[in-house]
Parts: sequence; C-alpha cells; structure tokens
Amino acid sequence: MNVKTTRTLGKLITLSLITSTMIHATNGDNLISVGAKARGMGGVGIAMAHGAESGLSNGALITSVESSEIGFGGTLFMPDIETQINGFGDPAYTSDADMNVIPEVSLAHKIDENWYIGVGMWGTGGMGTDYSKASGGAFNNFNMVTNLQLMQFAVPIAYKTGGLSLSVTPVLQYGNLDINYIIGPNPLNIPAGSVGAGLAQDFGFGYNVGLAYDLSSNGISGLTFGAMYKSAIEMDYDGQLTTASAPFGLTLPNGDTLEQPEEYGVGLAYAMGQHTIAFDYKKIKWSDAKGYSDYGWEDSNVYAVGYQYTENEWTIRLGYNHASSAVVEVADPRLNFFNLLGFPATAEDHYTVGASYEFTHAFSLDLAYVYQDNNNETFDVSTLFGPGATVSTDHAEDSVSFQLAYKF
Repeated sequence: MNVKTTRTLGKLITLSLITSTMIHATNGDNLISVGAKARGMGGVGIAMAHGAESGLSNGALITSVESSEIGFGGTLFMPDIETQINGFGDPAYTSDADMNVIPEVSLAHKIDENWYIGVGMWGTGGMGTDYSKASGGAFNNFNMVTNLQLMQFAVPIAYKTGGLSLSVTPVLQYGNLDINYIIGPNPLNIPAGSVGAGLAQDFGFGYNVGLAYDLSSNGISGLTFGAMYKSAIEMDYDGQLTTASAPFGLTLPNGDTLEQPEEYGVGLAYAMGQHTIAFDYKKIKWSDAKGYSDYGWEDSNVYAVGYQYTENEWTIRLGYNHASSAVVEVADPRLNFFNLLGFPATAEDHYTVGASYEFTHAFSLDLAYVYQDNNNETFDVSTLFGPGATVSTDHAEDSVSFQLAYKF
C-alpha cells in the first residue's frame, strides 16, 4: 500500500466517523454484529450467509453472492446510561452521549466458480459516556467524558470447492480514544484540576479466517456449519490511559496500549423451505487483551439465535443475543470506578427484530431494531471514597439499522 493510498484511506475513514460520536456497543465494546440482516437475527453470522455484509463476520460466506453485491447503510444507536456515586448525596446523572450514527459499506464479487473477493468499511464498536454538564453534587460524576471509536477496513478473500468455503481477511483498524474529567472541590480533598491528554488515534493490523461447510452433499439438505477466528489488534493511544489513571495512583502494566481482543466461534444454520434458524457461539478474550486485562475485564461468552421467514418479496427476522458482561467487580476500587463511570460495557441481553423488502430481484431494503434490556451494576468503591461508598450504573440501549443492497 503506497503513501497516497494510505492517506486516501485515512481520509475516508475520518469522514465516515464525522457523524459518529460516542458508540455504546453491546458485547463488551463490540457491536453484536455489523449489517442490518445479521442484527435483525440476534447477530448470527458465522453460519448464516448475509451476502456482502458477511465479509467481516465470516468471510467464507460471501460465496453466497451470485455475481456482485453492494450494501450501504448504518446504525442509529440510542443508549441510556445513568451512573451514581453513592455515599455523598450525589444524584444519579444521565450520560448525554445518547444518540450516535455508525456507518457501514460492503461489497462482494464472484470472480469465477471458485474465487470470491470483497471489500468493506464497518464501524465495529466503541464506548463512552458524557457527564460534562452534571452539577449540583459533591463529585458531579467528575464531569467525565470518555470516547472510544473503532472502525475496520477489510478485504475478505474466499475460495469455494463443493460444499466447502474458506476465507482469509486482512483487517486494518482505525481507532481514537479521548478521556477527560474534572476533579473539583470535594469532601475527600482529592487535588482539584482538569485531567486529560486530548484525542489520541492509531491504526492497527489484524486478520480474520473463516470456514463454511454446506452439508447438503452429505445428505443433510439445508444445514450449514461455520467457524471463524479473529486475531487480536494492538492499538496504542498516546497518553490517554496513563494520564487518566495517574491522579488515582493507578499503574497500568500495559501503559496506553488497548488491544482489541481475539475472538473465535462456531455456528449452525438450517434452512427448510421459507424458514431458517441459526445459532452462533463465540468467545471474546478480553482477559488476554492488553489494556482491557489491566482493568480486570473478563472473557465474554456470546450466544445468539435467530429466525428468518421469507414470503415473496418480504423477509421477517427475529433474534436474541446474550453475552456475559466483560466488566465485573474487582478488588481494586479504582478499576471499579473507571469501568462503571467511564466504560460501562455491561450489556448482556438483546432482543431483535428485522425485515427486508425486495423492490426488484436486484434492489432491496433491510431494516433491524435491537433492544438491550436494562442492566444494573453496583460496585464497591469504599476504600477509595470512604465507608459504604459504591458506584452504580444502569445501562439500556435501543438501535435502528438500515441497509440498501444492490445486486449486479
């Protein structure tokens, strides 16, 4: 990749992120899936083919494309996060980071009977809160503002022979991180002042591999097995984590490195006439990821199930996604404080519905709605703020996804 191409790619990514502020993702800091079709089915996408949008979830499934297909869309995210530091009479403050736009574009092309290639740019996740306007309390949630944004550019390359499809997908990830807060006059006499290092950004490289096997040739018509692996992607955000943690005497073994974790998973999809049922399991290795491990994050086990019904031009989808929370209470109250106030990645249960309408065989509209049920977490911070002190967060989400798909 030459310098001119790299600069152009950077500009495109930056432009795509202009409309996105603070993304609140749902499996840790990852979206449950990318693409309106997958999101309408609870995020299933390891064995369930969704055309060009499958390029990131399991590149082996772009072999479902008949010739060429392009999809363009995005997700409107509407999180509702409320956090309270208990013990000093402070009220619960609602985060102002409550509406965000996440873009997505994907393309897949059949080269010949065996080879397929795709390209895409996906907003994959992030997290953040905004308590900059909080007032009237002892701490005012420290007027904390956090913002992590992640976007991936990927080129899935797939090979198909018989019922077997294999893929490898090089991935370029762009990320930016900003953490700032204010320590005002307080009953604990913590030195007052503004804390923050400005916005930091970085690029990182990784890869995905995927497999899909259609068992029709084995006499089980309609059944597909899928598997995928995503490598870790190391990112370094100069000064962000170390600056934010310094006033509380918190030393981070990995400094300002925040590594997106490796993932692996398997899935099954079964189609019978107009009906399709799919199930995915994947594990996200937060505990092994640099940075996240410093904050005590635990691995997430993600279970997703989806149903699809097709009738003429219409397709209806339903789904459910459960992920064990990556953010858990730990012995160090400073980590509990930063996790719940700045990075409350505590979402667990998601209920989804979606639909597609084909205007023609070539042109269709995909829609999805995801509701994440409220999750409440209360962690102990008594050794940091005094006897009986806790930090408590309520976290719920709504999101609407849309996509225009064109086959040619």
